[in-house]
Amino acid sequence: MGSIVGFTCYVWLIHHESPTKVGTYAYVNPVVAVLVGYFAGGEPLGLRTILGTVLVLASVLLITMGKSMQSRQEAKRAEPMGEQSCAE
Repeated sequence: MGSIVGFTCYVWLIHHESPTKVGTYAYVNPVVAVLVGYFAGGEPLGLRTILGTVLVLASVLLITMGKSMQSRQEAKRAEPMGEQSCAE
C-alpha cells in the first residue's frame, strides 16, 4: 500500500514540479528510513548518521531554494525597466 501511495505522489509531483525538485526524494527517503528506524525500531543513531542526515537535508534545501531564487532573478531580468510587478 505504501508503494502505491508513494508512486502516485511521485507521478503527481512530476506533473506539477520541476524534475530537479522531484528528484530530491531519492535523497530524503534514506533520511526518513533512518528516522523511522530510530523512533519505531529503537535503532541507535551515531554521530556520523546525524551528520550525514544534516548534510543531506541541507543539500536538498539548497537545491530547492537555489532554483526558486534563480527563477526570481531571471524574472527580474526579463522585466522591462521602469515597470514594476504586481508583487512589489
